[in-house]
Amino acid sequence: MQVRDYVYDQINRGNWKPNDRLPSEKELSEQFNVSRITVKKALSELTDMGMVYRIQGRGSFVSSDQEGEPTLYKSLTNLQTGYCVAFLIPRLENTYTANLVKGIEQACRAAGMNMILAITNDSQEEEKRLINEMIQIGVNGIIIFPVDGEGYNEQIVKLTMSNYPLVLIDRYFRGIETNNVCTDNVTGAYDATNHLLQLGHRNVGVVSTYPKWTTSIEDRIEGYERALSDAQIPINRQYRLDHFNPEAMNVVLREGVIVPEIKKEIQHYLRTNAEMTAVFATNIAVGLSIIAAAEEIGIRVPDDLSIVYYDFEPLSLLLSKQTYMTQDVPVMVHKAVELLMAVISDPQRKRERVLIPSKLVKGNTTSAIIHKDQSPIG
Repeated sequence: MQVRDYVYDQINRGNWKPNDRLPSEKELSEQFNVSRITVKKALSELTDMGMVYRIQGRGSFVSSDQEGEPTLYKSLTNLQTGYCVAFLIPRLENTYTANLVKGIEQACRAAGMNMILAITNDSQEEEKRLINEMIQIGVNGIIIFPVDGEGYNEQIVKLTMSNYPLVLIDRYFRGIETNNVCTDNVTGAYDATNHLLQLGHRNVGVVSTYPKWTTSIEDRIEGYERALSDAQIPINRQYRLDHFNPEAMNVVLREGVIVPEIKKEIQHYLRTNAEMTAVFATNIAVGLSIIAAAEEIGIRVPDDLSIVYYDFEPLSLLLSKQTYMTQDVPVMVHKAVELLMAVISDPQRKRERVLIPSKLVKGNTTSAIIHKDQSPIG
């Protein structure tokens, strides 16, 4: 990060001009006292961002300015009312995202700011296009719910490194310091798993959508594993099912039915791990799918299988009372708008990460262990 930030800063300040040759990997490794592999990784990240290009056998060079790329943000000296900010969100297909939009709009209005809503449709290209459009419009700051993807949106990284007033919500970027407000997913998942352990369960599984590059899901799996580790229970990889497509999984929320392939795979997972007595699901779509798939093959919830999942509370209140971890959306949106105002006022301020606690709501999908052999698989 230090190597990357140094090179970026030299380019951004104009010390290194387009098509200038960068110091060699050897020179940078000696300057920062790191390995050439570390330098190569830093330059690779800058290449992915479009800041640097490399020519085999000649070295790395500063990229020319790309046509249509917006001018980086210039600091505002005073915070005034009447500002306009943008909120970028991947989709509006469930109660959680709808309440994020409603909450941020209300918090902005209370702060004397207007809000422009833009939907990125789970596309990094669309996200980048909308970011550029919002900057060209002249918004004073942006709140972004990042899309899932194989890597980070380089435009967000550029704006962060140039101190543009930007706050991420719900997710963050590992290894890159950004202003962000998120649920404390590690602690929440730890508490959810620990609830199952306190009920006497020892063979506890985890089912999830694909976690790669989605920090909220990665953190929930981490919390699950920490709880098992602290209880001195070996982590059984057979109990982990985590490659479901989020869009396919969410069909159950939109249409009330599970995609047949997903249901079939969950049922195979439950049959294969017959000694498993509890499951932590990383979101409500996964949780509802497990409940329906289990009961269809005669596995009773919670008598044979206890289930706890992550959720946004109003959605669960529409169902029979179940056991879940609820996220505090009102506090999350208030903190996001509050942090954005602070960054607009002082773009040079130290970047801040705000973690919002979640709460366990006990319901009728978990119970004390009463069935099955609890000895783990060897």
